Amino acid sequence: MKNLTAADLRPHALRLLGTFRHHLTTPSGGHTPLLGTSPRRWVRRLPYAVVLIMLSSLIPAGIATLVGFFGLVLPVAGALTVAQTVPLLLAITRPLAAWWISAGTLVATATITARYDQDGGTWPWTAPMILSYLFLLIALALRESRATLLSVWLATIALTALTTTLGLPRSGDGTTMLLIALSGAVLLLGWAVRDRAEARRLLSEQEQISEVERERRTLLEERARIARELHDVVAHHMSVIAVQAASAPYRITGVPDEAAEEFTAIAGTARESLAEMRRLLGVLRSEESGGERAPQPGVGQLAQLVETVGRAGVPAELTVEPGLVDLLDQAPQAVGLSAYRIVQEALANVVRHAPGARAWVSLSTDGPALLVTVVNAPPPQRTESLEASVEGTGQGLVGMRERVRLVDGRLDTGPLPDGGFKVAAVLPVDRPDTDTPQETTA
Repeated sequence: MKNLTAADLRPHALRLLGTFRHHLTTPSGGHTPLLGTSPRRWVRRLPYAVVLIMLSSLIPAGIATLVGFFGLVLPVAGALTVAQTVPLLLAITRPLAAWWISAGTLVATATITARYDQDGGTWPWTAPMILSYLFLLIALALRESRATLLSVWLATIALTALTTTLGLPRSGDGTTMLLIALSGAVLLLGWAVRDRAEARRLLSEQEQISEVERERRTLLEERARIARELHDVVAHHMSVIAVQAASAPYRITGVPDEAAEEFTAIAGTARESLAEMRRLLGVLRSEESGGERAPQPGVGQLAQLVETVGRAGVPAELTVEPGLVDLLDQAPQAVGLSAYRIVQEALANVVRHAPGARAWVSLSTDGPALLVTVVNAPPPQRTESLEASVEGTGQGLVGMRERVRLVDGRLDTGPLPDGGFKVAAVLPVDRPDTDTPQETTA
């Protein structure tokens, strides 16, 4: 094995010193004040209040200690104390720069006091100086990286060794070891607090991202479901167009050849569009969606829906304004489908969140619009929700909003004073840009 010489170790030592100097001179973060990102005003001002309280107590105590125990003249004692404590204000925004001032002041104080006769007290540092330095290290630990904190602690060890050397022939009385131990403990504690706060922040951000992704996935799933149902509506109309256009030359006598060719082109275009929509439907209706190919429900199926919910333990009543069914026969099929889905989701929420509560479903006209109202009473007794263990994500309300927005309507939901819940949707019936649908086919 090759023996290492001083020349071999010199590059490694220089590299280590360069890394050490870098961490002691380059701040890890910006100049945002401690707790400066808090939304609460009093929290942002808390560090300044704490520092002012400390300065009001540490400055008089530090001056009195230097004058009384070491016999320093008042101007020198005041200058050293202020230089040691005032950096605490700077530590709120620039803790690493404040540490350099504080460390230099410690060395200067120990060098000066070593030349005076000590009348009791401690050497090389007094209690106010140690407290000031430790509070500064707390601010440093809450802002800087682990490597910087380790470098600061190693520098503190070197600083104590330097001051003891400069103080010869006087020897320290144990405060040097006390400062080393306390500074290490404070840096470790501050790093642990900061690391835990950072972990909690990242966890909170991840939870917010997960919630946003969950809402986005729910919205996309509901839109895909609406797209599948609208496909059925549009496909029906396209089928009618294709059949009528193809049969027009045979049903109508005396059709010119040019018109017959136009009818044939219309029928061919309709069939091509229908084939494209069927291919799109094959993509939307994945295996997970169960292959929904049944006719889409409407207002006519609400009575059956209410009866089904009643068998599930939720007594429900349906009230339909006279003549409303005839009016809906002339309305876009999307309106009837949206009304059915809104009632279905509202009653499902009653079953999940208020089992046993009575519900009332009403359909009436609101000018040129359909008013769908679902109201449920509070549960007859305190019963645990079927989804009590799951934090609500509002997926049902997301679907309702999408349904209402599809037909340019309005949705109003919210709790009632008696503990019940209300869902009210206004769906325009006479949309001028929507064709009147024909009877739905399977």
